[in-house]
Amino acid sequence: MYIYGKNVAKEKIISGEKINKIYLAEKFNDRELMDLIKKNKIKFNFVPNKLLDSKVDGLHQGIILDVDDVKTYEFDFIKNIKKDNPILVMLDHLEDPHNFGAIIRTCEALGIDGIIIPNDRSVNINGTVVKTSVGAIYNMPIIRVVNLSNTIEKLKDIGYWIVGTDMRGTNYTEIDYNMPICLVIGNEGKGISKIIKDNCDFMATIPMSGNINSLNASVSCGIVLSRIVSSRR
Repeated sequence: MYIYGKNVAKEKIISGEKINKIYLAEKFNDRELMDLIKKNKIKFNFVPNKLLDSKVDGLHQGIILDVDDVKTYEFDFIKNIKKDNPILVMLDHLEDPHNFGAIIRTCEALGIDGIIIPNDRSVNINGTVVKTSVGAIYNMPIIRVVNLSNTIEKLKDIGYWIVGTDMRGTNYTEIDYNMPICLVIGNEGKGISKIIKDNCDFMATIPMSGNINSLNASVSCGIVLSRIVSSRR
């Protein structure tokens, strides 16, 4: 997998995780990154900018890393979270890699314990996701599951309460979040699917007073997560 961008590269190199090779633009002159690359004895090549452009779609800032795929976890990871009232986020077939990356960044910043995604019909973990997360994905457990409905039942069996997000529901500031929580964020266009919605214990609504009556998925996620975290303090 190719990941790219200066902040992502710095995070990855400092982590000490395996990097197969680094491709640098011929005029790349970031001294801090060059010192890190040489200090860690990572193989690198200077190549034409056009070659970098052909490898990734986003703004690479003159640096691309060839790395192994991001590590993901199975459901058992959740069972081993040792803390009171953990917080998880479940993404119901999110499709936009920028949304996914932004949600990862928010979750990592707020100390969320993991993000659940389905194996099928969902955004892949690619370089755009990694770059948008600004490397936060390397500090945020991603749990892959086969079926979201079955996963919700398993979560309920171990004490989690499921909070969906929807335009019709309870004001998100009026819900008591002092319990193990799994927050469900729906697809960008369709929202949360009916079968998932039917299995939620609460539906959280963010009141709107402007002319736009909906929010970007990552923005909604950040608003509700901030409330959950702050309400516990």
